[in-house]
Amino acid sequence: MASWRSVALKKKAEQEALIPKEWRLDPIPSSNDVSSIPETCGLLDANELEFTNSDIAVLLDKLAQGHWSSVSVTKAFSKRAIIAHQLTNCLTEIFIERALGRAAELDEYLKSTGNVRGPLHGLPVSLKDQINVEGLESCMGYISWIGQFAERNAVVADILEEAGAILFVKTNIPQTLMWPETFNHVFGRTSNPYNRSLTCGGSSGGEGTLVAMRGSPLGVGSDIGGSVRIPAAFCGTYGLRPSYGRAASTPSKVKIQYHPLAVRKRWSEDEYRLADHGEGKQLCFAILWDDGIITPHPPITRGLRMAKEALLRAASSFQVIDWKAHKHSEMYSTLSEIWASGAEEDYGTVAAPTGEPVIASMSLENQIALEGGFDHNSIPRSAYQLWQLHRKKRDLREEHLQVWEDTVKITGTGRPVDAIISPVAPYAAVGHGNNKSANYTAVWNLLDYTALVIPVAQVDSKLDSVNLPQLFHSHIDRRVSELLNAGNQHLVDNPEDFENAPISLQVIGRTLEEEAVIGMGEILDTALKVIKVETK
Repeated sequence: MASWRSVALKKKAEQEALIPKEWRLDPIPSSNDVSSIPETCGLLDANELEFTNSDIAVLLDKLAQGHWSSVSVTKAFSKRAIIAHQLTNCLTEIFIERALGRAAELDEYLKSTGNVRGPLHGLPVSLKDQINVEGLESCMGYISWIGQFAERNAVVADILEEAGAILFVKTNIPQTLMWPETFNHVFGRTSNPYNRSLTCGGSSGGEGTLVAMRGSPLGVGSDIGGSVRIPAAFCGTYGLRPSYGRAASTPSKVKIQYHPLAVRKRWSEDEYRLADHGEGKQLCFAILWDDGIITPHPPITRGLRMAKEALLRAASSFQVIDWKAHKHSEMYSTLSEIWASGAEEDYGTVAAPTGEPVIASMSLENQIALEGGFDHNSIPRSAYQLWQLHRKKRDLREEHLQVWEDTVKITGTGRPVDAIISPVAPYAAVGHGNNKSANYTAVWNLLDYTALVIPVAQVDSKLDSVNLPQLFHSHIDRRVSELLNAGNQHLVDNPEDFENAPISLQVIGRTLEEEAVIGMGEILDTALKVIKVETK
């Protein structure tokens, strides 16, 4: 049997062969910030730059009107995705010829009928590697799963195609998916486009990077503890974590999903989305400045201050109060125990057939990971023990809901707090192997709250070189600070190491409040853009 390394090298070579020669960068730039390379490399013509720099609403309108062809738009995003991949290693499966064939069919359908296939007619969409596409592999960073081809689409892929979308690439993830960074033995490591010495986050790290470089107008990932939000934050993109059940997981839900999507109005016409929140005219936001586990670093605190200032200047009727973290440490540890139940057995069983080692670190020094030492506190648990953890999760949800409801006494609106504004991580993107925390995201997964990531600013060494407090919340807080120091990545000592890293926040609403969270996120986003213009 071939060694796991040789199997991985063969798969990577097959991927490399799918890159058209005329789309190759030569030479590949050595700079850390590669975010502007697609604009300046000369591989994209003026039309392709216009396509790929356009917002989704513009793309859909132009495609529906027939002003832009699906083939041209798909080719432009495919080319830009390939450029992004050469700079950051963000892709896994590349199926551009198949996508162009579907684009041609959509163009012909529009021409012959005068109708679009659906609300996403002709829109290229990228998928996280775990999402099955018929006829393609979803090895998920496991060498033992190379060569296993999906017999049918995942439900979400069916929904997208029924809506008229064009699937064209899949993106990189960490082995096991259970890391807030992106590295595996098959495809390697994905880097942050704004600073390749920093991580892009994970586990939807390939999506975060690709969308940030405008190699895809829309990416679909998954978020069990921050896997959409952390890459979105580190890469400066928007990212939504919906509540459980808003995305279909079984074929029977496809039509239920598809019909509301097909008749959805533009957001500007959807007044119902804030019907339970004072029609958006009198909102109370609460800011989580610190979760009591890890102290946010200076750029993140600056981002929170910017959000508060922006909202208070946006409307005199808006209120911004402080939110006190409630049992975040207990919630995070409970969810971590649920994650870890039987995890080592699961990962070990998958990796065993090829002898591939389970990755024990995301650090650059351990690209060929050590066997053993799996760092997820994984222990066997009985069914009874697991159910007790889920019972604890339920109790924590009920308790936190009451805490939220009780804020009606202090908001002045007659309603509880409308949304919480929180860090996504205690820091901006950090060096590879140094992202050890998901505490600012995972608690909202345990509560099943909706969360939307919004980019705020970028790290500026002149503004963010502020001394951190010498007192730490706990050994975890101290360990994170010491880890960054040991890696010569500490913002206080070397702020330039973080230069250009995006600063992002998340807007959090309660369960199944996706429309409202998007609406309030849009209010915050607009307010932030106004103060940026005013302070220039």
